[in-house]
Amino acid sequence: MLLPRSQQPIRAALTSIGRSASVGSSQVCLNEAFGQLSIIASTPVLTFVRHASHAQQGAVNKAKDGPGKRLGAKKSGDQYVIPGNIIFRQRGTHWFPGDNCAMGRDHTIYATESGYVKYYKDPEKNPKKQYIGVVFERHQTLPLPRNSARRRRLGMIATKIEATPIEAPASMAEELDTDTEGVLVKKRSKRGEGERTWELKEGYMYRESNWEIGRAAEKANIRVRKFKPGDRWVAWKKKAATAARAAEKRRLGRKGKK
Repeated sequence: MLLPRSQQPIRAALTSIGRSASVGSSQVCLNEAFGQLSIIASTPVLTFVRHASHAQQGAVNKAKDGPGKRLGAKKSGDQYVIPGNIIFRQRGTHWFPGDNCAMGRDHTIYATESGYVKYYKDPEKNPKKQYIGVVFERHQTLPLPRNSARRRRLGMIATKIEATPIEAPASMAEELDTDTEGVLVKKRSKRGEGERTWELKEGYMYRESNWEIGRAAEKANIRVRKFKPGDRWVAWKKKAATAARAAEKRRLGRKGKK
């Protein structure tokens, strides 16, 4: 390693010794030249020897055998779960979330509703995939037929609500009248409007239907100018009137500050 570094000083020393020798001597002994040679190093010389090495951090180079990730099924079939319970842990999508289930970002399938776990396949949806779902009753099966009645996430079945007749207070009995269908109505009339019929709505409120309110002006013989989308003259007049009112308001405000 140090041999190439020492060649140049040795050559320079030999050259100086050869020049200092007498002219008559035709041959200089090499041993005498080396005997006169003296090399004094100005700095200490460091020698390095490379041996076979191995990383000192032995734990890094050993075999990796970490703890298991506890993958697999956490809830079996027909087992009761509540929202948030983990049903299956996996790496990849071996199982897909079905009814009332969802999948996390690490492919963990968990329940979103309270019920019983069901492992099933859905040939109509995808014959190769297998699903995990939650039903509200233990005897239910998955998958459900495509056109069957669906259960709500609240665990209730939609049923038709029967309308109950509303009884009016006694103070309004003299002002009320019953139509042919048995619905309580209240008759009122204003000047120029004729007779108006108000039905008793939920919460004991008397009001007309929306389509009747929209035709109130027509019943009162009030002519309303028909709106024309392309009439820019009317739009300009409205904008000019709004700007004039704003300018007048600013002028009065500055006058009050003085």
